[in-house]
Amino acid sequence: MSLVSLRDYQEDALKRMRNGCILNGGVGSGKSRTGLAYYYTMHGGQVNTDHYVEMKHPRDLYIITTARKRDEDEWDLELCTFLMSRNPELNRYKNKIVIDSWNNIKKYIDVKDAFFIFDEQRVVGYGVWTRSFLKITSKNKWILLSATPGDTWLDYVPVFIANGFYKNKTDFARQHIIYNPFVSYPSVKGYMNEGRLIRYRNSILVNMDFERQTLPHHETIITSYDVDAYKEVVSKRWNIYENKPIDNAGEYCFVLHRIVNSSEDRVKKLIQILTDHPKAIIFYNYDYELDILKRALDGWYPYTEWNGHKHEPILTGDKWCYLLQYTAGCEAWNCITTDTIIFYSENYSYKKMTQAAGRIDRMNTPYKNLYYFHFKSTSKIDGAMYKALARKKTFSEKGFAPMFSNDKDKTPRDDSKVVVHYESKSGPSKFEQMTGMHISDYCEEYNNWEDPSNPLYGKRLTEDPDNPLYKGDNL
Repeated sequence: MSLVSLRDYQEDALKRMRNGCILNGGVGSGKSRTGLAYYYTMHGGQVNTDHYVEMKHPRDLYIITTARKRDEDEWDLELCTFLMSRNPELNRYKNKIVIDSWNNIKKYIDVKDAFFIFDEQRVVGYGVWTRSFLKITSKNKWILLSATPGDTWLDYVPVFIANGFYKNKTDFARQHIIYNPFVSYPSVKGYMNEGRLIRYRNSILVNMDFERQTLPHHETIITSYDVDAYKEVVSKRWNIYENKPIDNAGEYCFVLHRIVNSSEDRVKKLIQILTDHPKAIIFYNYDYELDILKRALDGWYPYTEWNGHKHEPILTGDKWCYLLQYTAGCEAWNCITTDTIIFYSENYSYKKMTQAAGRIDRMNTPYKNLYYFHFKSTSKIDGAMYKALARKKTFSEKGFAPMFSNDKDKTPRDDSKVVVHYESKSGPSKFEQMTGMHISDYCEEYNNWEDPSNPLYGKRLTEDPDNPLYKGDNL
């Protein structure tokens, strides 16, 4: 048997991979091994052979992953298959191998002529990580691994730029984005030339046709809650936990969630599930939920936790619970010693829910049937959340509580940021002539009217003829 062996679907994906691609496979599909196999074959190695084929002059290898996956040495285990190691004494080759987290990506912007594997999609938006990513990809070979590569075209912009499809974000905006003209900030209404975007996406996205051997069973557990307290908050908009008026939509939803999730019935249902499924991973969102879970389990049920406060390992034995906060533990680790996940509360993000479910759905799990228990009440906020997740969308607090969308809950309006549909305008717009910038760049760069470096300093009012938005001129 070959030392470097891939499954059929992994080998098929390997043949379709190229520099700058996104390897898109579901959680537990073996993206890490397939990504390393691409690096291995790129330097002369061969997979699924009857003997190990050595690489020839491999480049330095940098793997950018999550902090947890780095600290638990998961990538080191995969490297062993290819006779590579971070330890120079154990590495068969003389190349340098670095495994680090996304938090430290800025350290590697000066690296040249190496190979980068970016594990998990973290290049959304235009922050420090994305800017560092673009600098690295301009000077090195690279691939990106992701189970959830993007929900909107904006999620793909950094990868499109890295592949040379667009010069920068502004170039993408000019060619494709239609802004909403009826809001006071840059809001995307739609996209133009989507056929081109689809072609670009298909050219870089390598899907792994992975057929799972497991059978997931999702069960919704209906729990009761304090209806009177819920109605009081809705009618009075009063924070019953801090005894003060509710200021915004985020606080409003938090208070309603706390009423619903603090139900004693929810704890009783949890204990009933543990009776039939003694080894379980429990996901939660907030610290108050962690306190409820610990009070329910203390003294009679062994548990450990992984969150922003503690990083404890999972227990062994026939009876245990692992308490996981979504943000800290929904990705980049796995467990094959249990077949049960309990979602004590649901997360707003569909991506996080998908990643969380994948912690036990691995290729090497010994379980055929996997059980997922979703706690849900009949409250309006739970219903709205489940509808959003069913549509593979993220739950919007402001959408659920529009009555808080007032001036108190908004940043001051900047009339210069009123964006009008400009696709029919030919040549530089009046705004660009005056500021020397495209509207999307301007809105990112300048937020302070008192800053003298602002090209529109002193021209705040649309009644001012010198303002490019005077009388609704197109941008």
